[in-house]
Amino acid sequence: MDAAAHCLDLVRQHDKDRYLAILFAPAETQPALAALAAFEIEIARVREVVREPMPGEIRLQWWRDVIDADAVSGHPVADTLVAAIARYHLPKPALIALIDAHGFDLYDDPMPSLTDLEGYAGETAGALFQLAAIVLAGGNDPGTGSRAGHAGVAFTIARMLQALPLASSRGQVFLPADVLARHGADVADIRAGRMTPGLAAALKEMRGHAEHHLARVGDIASSIPSAVVPAFLPLAGLPSLLKRLARSKDDPLHTQTETPALARIWRMWWIARRARRRA
Repeated sequence: MDAAAHCLDLVRQHDKDRYLAILFAPAETQPALAALAAFEIEIARVREVVREPMPGEIRLQWWRDVIDADAVSGHPVADTLVAAIARYHLPKPALIALIDAHGFDLYDDPMPSLTDLEGYAGETAGALFQLAAIVLAGGNDPGTGSRAGHAGVAFTIARMLQALPLASSRGQVFLPADVLARHGADVADIRAGRMTPGLAAALKEMRGHAEHHLARVGDIASSIPSAVVPAFLPLAGLPSLLKRLARSKDDPLHTQTETPALARIWRMWWIARRARRRA
């Protein structure tokens, strides 16, 4: 398996929505798009492969050094990413900022505020949306920076709510402390897996924030340049996911809500088809 194929397979295993979105993109852009998504996966899962923060910090620094030096390392994701940076003139500061933001993941500190969460989302998922759009625009700025920022916040909050069972089992608290305090919810309850009325109210508020930012992105098929629509296709399943999260009678701390894969695929196809008709 060559490096680009390795990246695409890694995305297929760990992020089905981004994998499907890549398949809707032109073939010549798929290696770079897969490299970006695989890079984010590698950074986001550092906590899973280390027991203490310090080894995690060392891994993150290795990635910073590779990007800063344009170094060929023999690592398939790193090498494919370095090639994508050179071909599409991807901004290194955005990639370094993504790494820095994920440094938060290594620790058990709760997310301090909604503003902090939005900043984290902008530098991680938001950056990934914009970088993918730059690739699809042939290395040029497609003018989607603001929409990418809103997309990142909506995507991050929805994924965070979906992944509550895993995060709470690890002792991680991505729900903002100020939102929890506003509803009388307690971080200790999340870490103990105890669902309370206050926590339910906090989760409802967070769904509202996700819906607000998703609305700011607008209709993907009509509000975003058609050539870069595949970069935003991972958002396709979010409206359905947020509705399912709101309707779910299951305990969100112990049961993960999913949208059927076929429904997500159909939604992506429908959006991509409308965008092609507009091109």
